[in-house]
Amino acid sequence: MSLFDKCDAFTLARDFREKDIYPYFHYLESRQDTTVIMEGKRRIMLGSNNYLGLTVHEEVKAAAMAAAEEYGTGCSGSRFLNGTLKMHLELEEELAAYIGKEAAMTFSTGFQSNLGIISAIAGRNDYILCDRENHASIYDACRLSYANLVRYKHNDMEDLEKHLAAIDAKAGKLIVTDGVFSMSGDICKLPEIVALAEKYDAAIMVDDAHGFGVLGRGGRGTADHFGLTDKVDVIMGTFSKSLASLGGYMVASERIVDFTRHNSRPFIFSASIPPAQCAAAKAALGVIRREPERVSRLSQLGAYMRQGLKDRGLKIKEAETPIVPIYTYEMEDTLVINKALYEAGVFVNPVLPPATPPGECLLRTSLMATHTEALLDEAMDIIKDVVLSHER
Repeated sequence: MSLFDKCDAFTLARDFREKDIYPYFHYLESRQDTTVIMEGKRRIMLGSNNYLGLTVHEEVKAAAMAAAEEYGTGCSGSRFLNGTLKMHLELEEELAAYIGKEAAMTFSTGFQSNLGIISAIAGRNDYILCDRENHASIYDACRLSYANLVRYKHNDMEDLEKHLAAIDAKAGKLIVTDGVFSMSGDICKLPEIVALAEKYDAAIMVDDAHGFGVLGRGGRGTADHFGLTDKVDVIMGTFSKSLASLGGYMVASERIVDFTRHNSRPFIFSASIPPAQCAAAKAALGVIRREPERVSRLSQLGAYMRQGLKDRGLKIKEAETPIVPIYTYEMEDTLVINKALYEAGVFVNPVLPPATPPGECLLRTSLMATHTEALLDEAMDIIKDVVLSHER
């Protein structure tokens, strides 16, 4: 059997292309904003994670350009050796202080953050208890750690406790959960997780990639939303969403961060965040600190979108976040509707298995604090016409 036989056997993408419903790799010709030019046409952008709209903020753009001018385009080395700028240290200090932990460290991407954190702090004899709907980077990190992976049903605290009770009381245990689940918009049941962690002597890590800038006081995240920052051992986040840049971070106690700095292979053996990206994230954090109303505005728009879709007769998943999924159920139906929306001028993300269970496909819409009600009404009218006409 040839190594590349699997490439010939993979026909799904080709099948979608032949049916003219392939949904991926559409290209942008404008900046990431509430409306974009994509493949020559105006589209309302409802498929971005630019939650606070800061990718186009003048201060954030200016900081990135100034950093590139002063420091050049890259650091050409890892943080461990020649790749640490004073700006990296300042950003880490500001993140830790804002979120409410002793220390922080940054990684080159959000995906790499999970790889680097989990593989460093969990080992071969430890157990990681992982929500089934956690991000793919968490699952890859669990494999890299060589720890024993135990998956529990999504947001099912009875199932989580059953697994915790079955593990040797002396074993190291880490409960890992998304704060906000990226496809459904669900929020983790953090108060119950904290109670179980205390009962079974487990540590807690929250992936707050979609929680920072969205939940909590001034966007401080999921743990702050519940008033439980001091009960969560490790909080991870990204710069590519609310912080309008590229990279990721971890906040925790000084001893956990210092251990991870010296034991995380993805951190030690990767080049550091380039100056422009570091400066953009730092400037975005400054805007968030000064303008907490962006976070409350985002919440208001989420409620407006949900009510508007329901008023138009569409089936959505209830949540409290700016992620608003619309159920389309079957894979091919989802892609047909997605294409029709794209052609009508609305960009959304189709979510297919394995990201959803079979028969529960959906269209993921996500909002920015810079959207307007008028723009959302325009988009929702298009969504209504396309989705309901397909149902008929």
